[in-house]
Amino acid sequence: MPPDDQPPARVLLSDTAERRWFEPTPVGRDADAARLTAEQVASWREQGFCLVDGLLPDDLVDAVRADAAAFFPEPGSDAAAAMKGFGSGQRFVFPSPSAEFNAITLHPDLLRAVADLLGVAVPDLRLTQSDLWPKYGRPPSGEPNDNADQRIHCDYPNHMLTHPSPWDAPDAVEMIVYLDDVDDCEGPTALVAREGEDDPAYAWPIMAMPGVEGLDYINDREKAEAYLREHAPEKDAFRAAHLYPREACARYRAGTALLHRHDVWHRGTVARTGTRRLAMNLTFKRADVEWINIIHVGWAWSAYHLDHHLEQLIGAASVDQRTVMGFPAPRSRYWNNATLEAVNARFAPFGFDPTPYEM
Repeated sequence: MPPDDQPPARVLLSDTAERRWFEPTPVGRDADAARLTAEQVASWREQGFCLVDGLLPDDLVDAVRADAAAFFPEPGSDAAAAMKGFGSGQRFVFPSPSAEFNAITLHPDLLRAVADLLGVAVPDLRLTQSDLWPKYGRPPSGEPNDNADQRIHCDYPNHMLTHPSPWDAPDAVEMIVYLDDVDDCEGPTALVAREGEDDPAYAWPIMAMPGVEGLDYINDREKAEAYLREHAPEKDAFRAAHLYPREACARYRAGTALLHRHDVWHRGTVARTGTRRLAMNLTFKRADVEWINIIHVGWAWSAYHLDHHLEQLIGAASVDQRTVMGFPAPRSRYWNNATLEAVNARFAPFGFDPTPYEM
């Protein structure tokens, strides 16, 4: 795990005529595995995110992108024009029929990166979200819940039943794994980097957005800001002064990973008309954080699929990967001779090895 005496957090910035950019930095290597650098960990812990290249193998990223590109409508088609929200019709929701998608979700290097950020061991993580969405480039429709040009927000309201813990005690890591190149389709994620504990943008509690404190949820940026100007002018003034002027965009290519937090300000921006941006969205929490929910239907809901992709995944997964899914860890109070026999009977046809769970 990276040392506690980390260097000051730093996010690389560059400028173009149109916008400011956060630049990705390469991950380190540890015994030929990808590992976040101490500087990247410090960036996440202090500024709220880090943007990295090389966390996942290029061939695996390419395989998932090919699988998704074959499934989703081509840009410019009538079917693409009809897709104005999130989702994949459950095709790319964990556990997925796509083995490559599942492999990214539970990749050992990705899990260790999350564990390093939260300062825990991999078995002390729990997966709460993994899905893949297309974003099609088009002008905003003007509908309140349109996602073409999002309002700036934090993600915690629909992930947890409470409010995020204080900054120095984070509960979870969110992640976007981009499968395309920003130069091809634009649509980068814009973020506001936290600038120390006295940063006015991150004053406690974080409430200055639609969807909390009794305010309506509105996703479209123009609609959301107009609503706040009418119903919560003090929040509109806060956002105009401290958020939008400070946002910068994440420069990404296929395989770039943005690791961020539930309490960091960010938003999705408009993709180039006639293009499609593919990205995976993942969330992991500490195992002891009961107030963060699984976003999807529980993993076991997939057990009756005719291709048995859940059972195959459990049979082939490592002990740590199963534990991150919520499977009882070795030495859990669940295990005894009876339960070991029963679980082995269920998963033995899929290669399950009961040895690590023997009492």
